[in-house]
Amino acid sequence: MSKVVLITGGSSGIGKSIGEFLTQKGFIVYGTSRNPENYPDSQFSLLPLDVKDVKTIEKTVSTIIEKEGKIDVVINNAGAGITGPIEETPESEIKANFETNFYGPINVIKAVLPQMRIQNSGLIINITSIAGYMGLPYRAIYSASKGALELVTEAFRMELKDFNINMTNVAPGDFATNIAAGRYHVPLNEASPYLEPYGNTLDLMNAHVDSGSDPNMMAKAIFKIMNTKNPKVHYKVGAFMQKFSIVLKRILPDTVYEKLLMNHYKL
Repeated sequence: MSKVVLITGGSSGIGKSIGEFLTQKGFIVYGTSRNPENYPDSQFSLLPLDVKDVKTIEKTVSTIIEKEGKIDVVINNAGAGITGPIEETPESEIKANFETNFYGPINVIKAVLPQMRIQNSGLIINITSIAGYMGLPYRAIYSASKGALELVTEAFRMELKDFNINMTNVAPGDFATNIAAGRYHVPLNEASPYLEPYGNTLDLMNAHVDSGSDPNMMAKAIFKIMNTKNPKVHYKVGAFMQKFSIVLKRILPDTVYEKLLMNHYKL
């Protein structure tokens, strides 16, 4: 029987690429979107789900189980970007970002675990970010939300060992998607003391996304992980230097690494 896969945030970007790739490989794929009716040409089924709304999560999970009788793989891909000086970022936007990037995936996991325990099998893949391994200037909240999900995954893996359920993180670098268009960013303010460094950093971040890797690289990586008997705790996917930046953080003194980041962002 074909494996049943649930992908949150499957209407565009990385989620869409993963869904299309897995569909071509013969998997039964269900993606989600807050407004699936806006994507009538999707190559796989799109169901309504807002990761900030537990009721929609539970309803969609129940719908898939009723139709397919199982859920084999969950890919927590839905996420939101956020940029800005921490001092000028509204608390409401900080909370909203954690609702999407941190609490959302946890609630999806909670919704599927009872079924996976019944099956005595399952794989949960949390899409985090290389940014989650370091505190990046003017991306602090995004880094924090993704880093928190990385750590929760480490603990979750150990709690689920008795149920034959695997969990892993996949941290992408910059990919050519529309994430920049959908993220919240603190408006550039002429009166802000952060105007020049934040503006320069914002331009650099946008350029990195525009010149990012092909999302199909992520799709192929996910497919490989799904066919791995014992997935690792962490995977990184992206350009070499982005992945190598994590290695440098581990081996360099903190202040030296900080200077490297500041030079990179021209701060």
